[in-house]
Amino acid sequence: MKIVNLFAACMLFATFMSCKRGESVLQGGQPSATEGVVPKSVINGLVFEQLNKTGRFDWKMVNDSVVWSALVQGDSILSVGFQPAGTAELSQEIDKINVNAGNWQDARQQVLNLITETEQFKGDAKQEKGLVTYQSPKLPVFYVKASRFATVKALRASALVRYAEPVGYARYMQVKPASGGASGSSLLTFGCDSNLANTSLVPGVDYTNITPGAKQSWNYVNHNIPQAWTQSTGANVKIMLIDTGVSPTQDNLGSNFNQGASSGRTITKIATWPGGTPADVCGHGTKMAGVIAAPRGVSGSSAGIAYNASLVTVHAAENVVILSPESVQGIGDAYVIGGDDANIKIISMSMGSLFSFGHVTDGIRYAYNKGKLMFCAAGTTNSTFGPFLGVVYPATMPEVQAVTGVKDNGTSPCEDCHSGREVAFDIIMEKSTTGRNPLTTAATGDAPSTVGGSSVATASAAGIAALVWSKYPTYSRDSIVARLRRASSFYNNKHGQLGWGVIDAQKAVGN
Repeated sequence: MKIVNLFAACMLFATFMSCKRGESVLQGGQPSATEGVVPKSVINGLVFEQLNKTGRFDWKMVNDSVVWSALVQGDSILSVGFQPAGTAELSQEIDKINVNAGNWQDARQQVLNLITETEQFKGDAKQEKGLVTYQSPKLPVFYVKASRFATVKALRASALVRYAEPVGYARYMQVKPASGGASGSSLLTFGCDSNLANTSLVPGVDYTNITPGAKQSWNYVNHNIPQAWTQSTGANVKIMLIDTGVSPTQDNLGSNFNQGASSGRTITKIATWPGGTPADVCGHGTKMAGVIAAPRGVSGSSAGIAYNASLVTVHAAENVVILSPESVQGIGDAYVIGGDDANIKIISMSMGSLFSFGHVTDGIRYAYNKGKLMFCAAGTTNSTFGPFLGVVYPATMPEVQAVTGVKDNGTSPCEDCHSGREVAFDIIMEKSTTGRNPLTTAATGDAPSTVGGSSVATASAAGIAALVWSKYPTYSRDSIVARLRRASSFYNNKHGQLGWGVIDAQKAVGN
């Protein structure tokens, strides 16, 4: 999950270091619209300044002029979270509200009226009809096309507005075009590849052949997963994977999902990406699905950790970095679907961003309030920027379990993995000697591919949690988390950067 490379990190960091501290663009100073658009270099510098100071970036941290500048230098899509006047903090109640109720619809219409007035096309039926580009069916959020400074200023000052964010700026934040392509175009492929089979795998070193005819990834023994399998294989647990979909040509995640030692389960494939299909156009989602629940089959493929769990795969985004309004919409919708499905117990998402998104936050809180156990990737870049950035959104949220990857000594973060105080659990996913990553399912066929970073760590943690919940089906989410903590290497002394440590699956499912 190459989050910072996506944003041309070296260039942005240099921009940040050279940014003038006297610029009146943080909260408190309010440059007028007549001063013109704030340059991207300054906006980017402010993003990294807040990441450096607080470990997170929210558009509420900067003033109206910066938000408006990011809006007009992006795609002009504004994500607007609304509420009736006098509404208390929604985090504990967001799953209980009815956005179609009169008071919520009144609030929504008042906000829309404000936008039509400030955008100066009130009474223009054609303009008003095209104003809203998206409306969540369950959450109090909609997207609009907006371009005027007065609109941003009025929305951010309104008691009816929880947030107003330029939701697509990340895709356009580069100051110069990415190497080899137009500005923003190459960003859409980061974290994606063809997911071909790895032909360099060594039997007995990189994998073990197991009955009835599958391969067991080398790192499973580091977590005592084979021992855990004697007590639980994930049966009767359903996991949702929010990612880039699943390859339609991979039968092990399709018609052959039940084979060998895997039986009596289902795989469901949906798309929340606007206009998309369940098919994986990136390769990443197929890898994560394989790690979580690929069958323990008969044809030499790599077995997933919870090989008897059911799986719901969601094509929610175009790649592992949350860049666009479409991805934010797809992810937010996916969490609501996961929250509403009583059979889904675990949600895994190995995607993230430098920015926080109100819509995604709303969706995660919705699912959390419904009792879902959620795992998110702490982040993957490189050894230079990982320590600077720390854990990325949404793994920074207290409602989710942040997961990172470590080397096979159990204490050293993997070369490209992020760590920080928000990390909950670690998964061994890199050999110190060879750099080999765990096995997973390729785009097609039975020969395995490999996958690294906090992405595979997150999917692995979700798979182990499924083993535990399958063994203790009446337990609550918090009880499952407690078992995972007690079975982790730093349980007696939580690590400041690596959380509770490496999970021992055998201990977690044990009596």
